Amino acid sequence: MMLRKSSKLLLSNPNNYISAFTSNSVVPRLFSHSQTPPSSIKLGFLNNVSDGIRAAATPASAFDLLSLGRHFGRCYWELSKARLSLLVVATSGTGYVLGSGNAIDLAGLCWTCTGTMMVAASANSLNQVFEISNDAKMKRTMLRPLPSGRISIPHAATWATSVGLAGTALLAYNTNMLTAGLAASNLFLYAFVYTPLKQIHPINTWVGAVVGAIPPLLGWTAASGQISLNGMILPAALYFWQIPHFMALAYLCRQDYAAGGYRMLSLADDSGQRTASVALRNCLYLIPLGFLACDWGVTSGWFCLESSLITLAMSAAAFSFYKDRTTQKARKMFHASLLYLPVFMSGLMVHRLTTDNQQCLVEDNTKRIVELSSSSETIAEGSGNYKRKSVRHSTVGRHGRPPVAYASVAPFPFLPAPSYATTP
Repeated sequence: MMLRKSSKLLLSNPNNYISAFTSNSVVPRLFSHSQTPPSSIKLGFLNNVSDGIRAAATPASAFDLLSLGRHFGRCYWELSKARLSLLVVATSGTGYVLGSGNAIDLAGLCWTCTGTMMVAASANSLNQVFEISNDAKMKRTMLRPLPSGRISIPHAATWATSVGLAGTALLAYNTNMLTAGLAASNLFLYAFVYTPLKQIHPINTWVGAVVGAIPPLLGWTAASGQISLNGMILPAALYFWQIPHFMALAYLCRQDYAAGGYRMLSLADDSGQRTASVALRNCLYLIPLGFLACDWGVTSGWFCLESSLITLAMSAAAFSFYKDRTTQKARKMFHASLLYLPVFMSGLMVHRLTTDNQQCLVEDNTKRIVELSSSSETIAEGSGNYKRKSVRHSTVGRHGRPPVAYASVAPFPFLPAPSYATTP
């Protein structure tokens, strides 16, 4: 009865519900509906909570809850950098397919992609939490949820932490501990090493390339349960690909990065020559990967040709930027890098060799080795017969003369030369 009376009292006057709601600190200050800058989010929190609770007490509460869900869903989408996270999921899924045998476990693939998406969303959200002041100074990032005040910092941090822990636990339960460890270490490397390093030294680009190279390895370990040399093809491609891709982006957004306080290589390179040379050099590093994938039994020979062609195309765009360092050439190289990655990953999956194909390849190579060895033995046997005949003919008519030349190449040359009976 007391609970029923108290509930009626609270519903009859929403202000009573608000005072009880806030005085007991039942709900932490996790969100804000205001469009005010971050410095005033905390001050306007109680008013926003009051507005939300009054709306819940009206008949239109269902519509308000729906709009509230859309609002936070949009904020979570932007905090996660969903398009970038989907690219990470694509690389992880490709690694899973490459690491699978004849049959691909679709359930395992789905769990791996889901866990990767959650960990990537957590890392990107933490990145924005730590860089809120920098994002507020840059044109392309000032409208993100945190700088624009659409969500509070504690709310974003809670979202990032919960989704990161859930994603790591999901990978540990449905794949293996090695995969979960790679995901957790990559989250830490991105959020707590790469993110602060962006404001300290240009080497952050290479650290970020390592972060981008781990997801395909994560997919490989989820499928195979181990790290092997064959599984390093796609991670190596991701590492070298990110350098020209980001060098082009850093050149195009130099002023924005300078305003945000980031230390990029392009900011200390007025002529752009060093930026272009680094991009071109890493494009050239991609050329041998197609041959290695074929030589290590990951793909067929067709992939070697296709990989070489698309790598040379991106290298040509990088060389054009190196010769003429303009915004137009940098944008051309950036678009070429966007085209390279999906074509490369598609070629890997189309031309990948399964266990049966690899076994057939090994058997064919074994047969060829046996044929070559048998033919060489036949040739050696024939040459031996010819040598014996030639020696027999050469000794005829040489009475009493020991074959010193033959004895000098005997297995034991320190022994005296043998004596041979003369032919009658």
